[in-house]
Amino acid sequence: MSGCPPGKSSWPELVGTNGESAKATIERENRNVGAIVLRDGTPVTRDFRCDRVWVWVDRNGRVVRTPIIT
Repeated sequence: MSGCPPGKSSWPELVGTNGESAKATIERENRNVGAIVLRDGTPVTRDFRCDRVWVWVDRNGRVVRTPIIT
């Protein structure tokens, strides 16, 4: 991501996994970000931040989209 500190910015391998486990993995693999687990469809702010990753989950808590820095 332009202007962001170096580090991993996308986690496609986490789609289908447990959201809370995905959050822990993201924060372990890139210590510059905080992951936030949200139910798919929850309204969120549209501003870009180098330190934030949305983790979208279904009603069963499974990741439904690739988590990326947003």
